[in-house]
Amino acid sequence: MKPLSFKRHRFPAEVIRHAVWLYFRFSLSFRDVEELMAQRGIDVSYETIRCWTIKFGPLIARRLKKRRVPPTGRWHLDEMVCKIGGRRMYLWRAVDDEGEVLDVVVQRRRDTEAALKLIKRLLRNQPVEPETITTDGLASYGAALDQLELRHLHRPGRLRDNNRVENSHLPIRRRERQQQRFKSQASAQRFLTTHAAIYNTFNIQRHFISRSILRRFRVDADTAWVAAVA
Repeated sequence: MKPLSFKRHRFPAEVIRHAVWLYFRFSLSFRDVEELMAQRGIDVSYETIRCWTIKFGPLIARRLKKRRVPPTGRWHLDEMVCKIGGRRMYLWRAVDDEGEVLDVVVQRRRDTEAALKLIKRLLRNQPVEPETITTDGLASYGAALDQLELRHLHRPGRLRDNNRVENSHLPIRRRERQQQRFKSQASAQRFLTTHAAIYNTFNIQRHFISRSILRRFRVDADTAWVAAVA
């Protein structure tokens, strides 16, 4: 991969990389990041930080995604409702059984066509074939899988059977509140796609591991980030 180019930017590359990392890694607004940078003696406006996240966020996300190990084939699908630009929309999301975010699609409908779009994206973009596809009771999933001749993989269940993806909605809800809701469908899709790749890199389920393994995982995540933003 080609290195990221920070040419024609007034601020050093280290400052830009750190601001982008702060915004996507933590539940911070642009103004929060501006304050944190000011505390370090760096006078940069929140609007400049916003431009950095739009320009460099998707590039870094793609590089991080290429470095990730393949997910498992046990997929969990779900949709969550949200208000975007004053309109009711749905975030269709998929994770594997270890909590890795596979894809996020912002759509206006909650029907078979929308479910079909998500599943087709997964089949096209994921490096592994699905072993099982667990969903809630929404009939649109079954209809979409029938069209793709994948009904034999479907595991419809009750809410607790799909807790893996239900719990993965929580970081998105926190960001939605912090940003006072997403402003447009395009900006929401851009942010969520970038956020997913960075979230996957730094999401360490610390309650399952020892302290020494946690330190190692943190080093691995930092190493992946440094390589992606080089």
